[in-house]
Formats: sequence, C-alpha cells, structure tokens
Amino acid sequence: MKNLHHYIIIFVLSIFLFSCNSAKKQSSTNDITEKTWKLTEINGKPIQLKNPKNNPYFKLNTKEMRYEGHGGCNGVGGSFEIKPDIMRIKFNQGMSTMMACEDLETEQLFTKALLAADNYSVNGNTLTLNRARMAPLAKFVLSN
Repeated sequence: MKNLHHYIIIFVLSIFLFSCNSAKKQSSTNDITEKTWKLTEINGKPIQLKNPKNNPYFKLNTKEMRYEGHGGCNGVGGSFEIKPDIMRIKFNQGMSTMMACEDLETEQLFTKALLAADNYSVNGNTLTLNRARMAPLAKFVLSN
C-alpha cells in the first residue's frame, strides 16, 4: 500500500511538472502572437505618416498560422512560420489589396521588412523584426 502511495505521488508530480513546462513553452509563443503590433520605426527611423489614422500594423494568428494587417492603405496577409524558442520568424508572400494612397512608401517599406525578417526580439511592449545580425528592419509597439 505504501508503494502505491509513492507511485501516485510521483505520477501527480510528473503531471504537474509536465504541465508547468508546457505552460512555459506556450507563454513564449504568446509573447508576440495573437496581439496587434503597430509600426513605429522602419530601417532605424521613426515613421512619418501623412495620415496618422492609417498606422501600419500586423497580427499573428497561430490557429491558422496566418498573419494579417494593414500597411497604411492596403490590407496585407499571408502565412508565417515561427520558432519562439529560438526567436525565429518567417513571413511568406501573401496577398495585398492594390489601392494607391499618400503613405504608399511607408507601406512598401513595411511589407519589405516583414518579408525580409528572419528573427525577432521582444523588450517589454516593443517588438523588433530583424534580418540576421544587422540593424533592426522594423520596430513595433503593442497596440491597445
């Protein structure tokens, strides 16, 4: 009977430790997913928008492994791959609407940064998309 109690305790502790480890992995994935990220800088320079209401942003949907967002005047979206344990990300060419607007240059730089990024870093409410070890391609803040 004593052995049975020991086995039960070991079993319960194993489940507890496994679920804690899974929660840690899940929370690292959630560092940037399922949140809206608003563009603040591109190629090391603060963005200058002619129409501040159209601030570029994106969101990562892990259920469908798709990103969606707005480049400033056109909707953007596509698939993505992420490896949160090593902070790797890859945005795949997707769709975009084709409307002309006054902030088209910022939109083109935004889209180019997404497609060029291969890793990311998070510092508080700031997300940085990077390529290799070069200067950041784009910086974003968590949108409310």
